[in-house]
Amino acid sequence: MDRFHLLNIFVAVVDNNGFSGAARKLNISPPATTRAVNELENHLGLRLLIRTTRIVRVTEAGARYADDCRRILGELAQADASASGMHGAPRGRLVLTAPVLFGNQFVTAIVTEYLRRYPDVSATCLFLDRVVNMLDEGVDVAVRIGELPDSSMQAIRVGQVRRVICGAPAYFKKHGVPKTPEDLPRHSIISANSVTPTPEWRLVKNGAAHIVKLQPRLSTSTNAAAATAAINGFGLTQLLSYQVAEYLRAGKLKVVLEKFEPVALPVHVVHREGRHATKTVRAFLDLIIERLRADPALR
Repeated sequence: MDRFHLLNIFVAVVDNNGFSGAARKLNISPPATTRAVNELENHLGLRLLIRTTRIVRVTEAGARYADDCRRILGELAQADASASGMHGAPRGRLVLTAPVLFGNQFVTAIVTEYLRRYPDVSATCLFLDRVVNMLDEGVDVAVRIGELPDSSMQAIRVGQVRRVICGAPAYFKKHGVPKTPEDLPRHSIISANSVTPTPEWRLVKNGAAHIVKLQPRLSTSTNAAAATAAINGFGLTQLLSYQVAEYLRAGKLKVVLEKFEPVALPVHVVHREGRHATKTVRAFLDLIIERLRADPALR
């Protein structure tokens, strides 16, 4: 069987979590997908997939091979497009992920700008407050906030964000401004669980980590709700600087205890394809890196 056909079937099995889904996508029979993967495994002399009666799971070697296959197939598609007179213009589907508020405030405008430039590209945005497994969920590009674990992914730093404690001017006028971390327990605390999952805030004092245990008056599952409660003068909250940047500029919120803030968190754009990224991914990377690095909220 043609080698590229085998690679295409294997990637489809991985991306569709099984032989049946791949067969439907490629409009071939399930036995044909099974034979193709078997032939590929025999050629390579290694196990790419683990099959049970209930699931098909990709092995570690299979995951790396699938990533390489996607790159090869993507480059082949780009070469075909270029040879047929498309001049290598980005085309196809782009999948990206980012935290919810970050995606809404920063990424959406960049994606729509990109799609206007390249009418043959469509995009899917997964804005979620959890770390998406890029390989498992077929994601091309991700925005990550925080230190990154070692991985095979490529990461480009585009900025940083601070963990800030803030409240409304009206709240401080009535209750006073905290001067040290020890003042915090005397204030009304709003806990955004996605940022502070435990009732304590991690700060820095005299160059060392300093943990303040708190009893929140209000706990909320969303950062937007915590910001709204703080704007309404209910109390203090700790959020990432980009999440409240517009409220700080407008004077609706004020940052306190700045000298006790922990080290800023880096913001990275992460992708899977290294220097061999397809033109569709590469063009988007160039745009998002330029736009995010230029944004004053991420400095």
